[in-house]
Amino acid sequence: MGPIIIFDKSTLQSLSVDESCWLENFFLTNLTPIFFIECLADLEKLIKGNKTPQQMVYELALKTPQSWSYPNVYHHRLIVGDLLGYKTEMSNRPIIRGGKFKVTTNGRLGVHFNQFPEAEVMQRWQNMEFLEIEHSIAKEWRQSLSNISFDSFTGLVKNIIPQGKRFKSLEEIKNFVDSFVKGDYKDRLHLAFKILGIPSQFQFHIINRWLYEKCPTLNDFAPYASYVLKVDLFFYLSLLSNLISGDRPSNKIDLAYLYYLPFCMVFTSNDKLHNKTAPLFMEKGQVFINGQDLKSNLRVLDDYYSKFPDEVKDQGIMKFAVYPPENIDNLVSQLWDKFLPIWRKHLEEKKSKPQLSEKSEKELIQSLRRDLNESILLDMSVQATTNEADHVVFKREVRTKKGKWRILPPEVEKK
Repeated sequence: MGPIIIFDKSTLQSLSVDESCWLENFFLTNLTPIFFIECLADLEKLIKGNKTPQQMVYELALKTPQSWSYPNVYHHRLIVGDLLGYKTEMSNRPIIRGGKFKVTTNGRLGVHFNQFPEAEVMQRWQNMEFLEIEHSIAKEWRQSLSNISFDSFTGLVKNIIPQGKRFKSLEEIKNFVDSFVKGDYKDRLHLAFKILGIPSQFQFHIINRWLYEKCPTLNDFAPYASYVLKVDLFFYLSLLSNLISGDRPSNKIDLAYLYYLPFCMVFTSNDKLHNKTAPLFMEKGQVFINGQDLKSNLRVLDDYYSKFPDEVKDQGIMKFAVYPPENIDNLVSQLWDKFLPIWRKHLEEKKSKPQLSEKSEKELIQSLRRDLNESILLDMSVQATTNEADHVVFKREVRTKKGKWRILPPEVEKK
């Protein structure tokens, strides 16, 4: 595991399959719903050249990380929950769903996840298998994208601009929305209902909760909903100020990646709009990386490991590259130093610590399997952000090879 990263489609497209191995190996990936939407949209895209839309999606799926990837819950679901009082944890970690509480025979509580549905979709796409419903969704998505109109929202947002105020930069707009959301609490709440599309059946309960809590600021009342409102207000004010073009409806989709920034440490993109806007919304030491910079550093790692002896490479990336190289100055190692500084200590301990014997390793695996098989399912579902569990288990299907690289050791593949 490594720093938690979010990438957009443009970044993944720029990588070779071999380079994507190192993205998968050294980062924990937050797969956003927006990324899947972009991939689906490609199924109905008119493409110049020899590639078909299916080939484009296949190539993206082939590069998409599997080993340490976690699909984030859709932002609108989190917004509604946040406003209703189910706090969304904004701690630079993915918010995932589908976990089940189980207890082992020795009383240890765990959260168990079967393979994510999104992972199963990616595996189908890697086999060039596309369902008819996916083609239908892609077609509807592209049609809706072409029909997007921002007029009603910009007309609404125009009213919040002080008379005579002219914004000259994106930074100025960001400062304005930060300040604006803190004011006139009730008006801000009703504005959030309209901008964020909160269903009417929830609004009564949200207002009652807000009154019960003595009318706090939106930031205090629903921090994540407040954050997304800032992103949307920023977008529409930037349109009104001609600092972001309204001629590209896809700009709204691109900006939707920013909804998920509270759930990552690193965001990387080749998109010009992301380069201009994402750093304005990143907090708590988060880092924005240009996609080409990431690519060049992953290429350095690929060249570095390519020089290893064949007998080492045959052990699999997960065995010989648990940590990034300690002896070369590389962006990946720098990010590990920033977000996981203890890794160098663990690496030194690993060097001096004797490896488990084959017998001990086998006994450990048998013990883990016994705990999993004998665990009892409790009648409750949880998000993986819970701090109550003693352990978390994820079931995955992982490729044994990717590009030129072996991912798993041969003995694991045989099992």
